[in-house]
Amino acid sequence: MSETLAKYIPEHAVKPVFDLIVANQVHLKIVNERQTRHGDYRRGSGGKHEITVNASLNKYRFLITLVHEIAHLVAFEKFGRNIKPHGSEWKLTFQRLMVPFIRPEIFPNHILPLLARHFKNPSASSDTDTTLSLALKQYDKENDKNYVFEIPYGSVFRIKNGKIFKKIAVRTKRFECLEISSGKLYLFNPNAEVELINIQ
Repeated sequence: MSETLAKYIPEHAVKPVFDLIVANQVHLKIVNERQTRHGDYRRGSGGKHEITVNASLNKYRFLITLVHEIAHLVAFEKFGRNIKPHGSEWKLTFQRLMVPFIRPEIFPNHILPLLARHFKNPSASSDTDTTLSLALKQYDKENDKNYVFEIPYGSVFRIKNGKIFKKIAVRTKRFECLEISSGKLYLFNPNAEVELINIQ
């Protein structure tokens, strides 16, 4: 298990993560990318704790995602099944589990202050923290995706489900985009990943 973890997370995180997995009896599955989530936790048949994490994540995002899911398990065990999935009990648990990893041996120096700020009040997904998400993105494998905020107004783009939009305006912190086929307006987070389409 340690050798497998070493392929996916920073070297100095392997032993503490392995210890967390053993202590919480986690059955970890590393899976091909799912479009809607980086990872998930569920209690399987016979009370087995199953956590899945996308194999395609870079090592820093993989680590954050894995600890995020272990925090669900620990929070449910400690506070009961009736807590909100990303409520205060989970936030406290996630903070407590993540703090030992926010160190220069594990994360690049420029990401440490962003993590420290994010973990004062962690959100359901680090993707909603635009600054942190952008900092982590630079460690992704090269791909042809852009963020919505990077592309010019009037650009046409495709999202993962194949729908096509045109970027129109900015509203407070989000971007107003028109779905081409239906003419409906949708709001996008600045760091939504999209594929730019060249229209001749």
